[in-house]
Amino acid sequence: MESHPILVHADGRRARGDRSRRAVLDHAVHLASTHGLDGLSFGLLAGSAPVNKSGIAGLFGSKEGLQLAVVEQARQVFLAAVVEPAREAERGLPRLWALCERWLAYSRDRVFAGGCFFRAASAELDAAGPSAVRDVVVDAIADWHGYLTHQAEVAVALGQLDVGTDVDQLMFELRAFLEAADDASVLLGDDRAYARAETAARAALVARGASGI
Repeated sequence: MESHPILVHADGRRARGDRSRRAVLDHAVHLASTHGLDGLSFGLLAGSAPVNKSGIAGLFGSKEGLQLAVVEQARQVFLAAVVEPAREAERGLPRLWALCERWLAYSRDRVFAGGCFFRAASAELDAAGPSAVRDVVVDAIADWHGYLTHQAEVAVALGQLDVGTDVDQLMFELRAFLEAADDASVLLGDDRAYARAETAARAALVARGASGI
């Protein structure tokens, strides 16, 4: 059966549009990690993306549309860099530790040019009023915290961490260590903080009965 030329043309335009959108977002997530989501504009993006200002406006419709797309792109990049590789480890303590290690590598290797995208976005939006962009950033961070917490709960259930472990307190400590390393590296240029964070995270887990990490 022959393809209708109009449909072929439409499919071609859609494919080109999808490629352009991906190319723009690849640049946008890095710019947003250094300039902030609010600092992200069609004009700024057009200076480095392979699409002009009007083309970017056509792809995303509005600045908020661009910001929402950038947060979703950042979320997918984070999953690919941190969560998916850690899923190769067994559930519970091995996966919890793998998540900590992958997060530190994600920050240290500058998967995003400005360090952790969601650390930067949360600091920027912390005092801002309610918005759709703030909501999706909060959702992404909550999902990450929830997944980390679930692995700690599984570790307790499997006897890999002490019965009665205060999981919420443990999560507070682990996130503090990881985030402090990101801050020290990005702001102060102190990459030794990653080794310190790993040492602190390991000690927090060992103090609660962990072994083999």
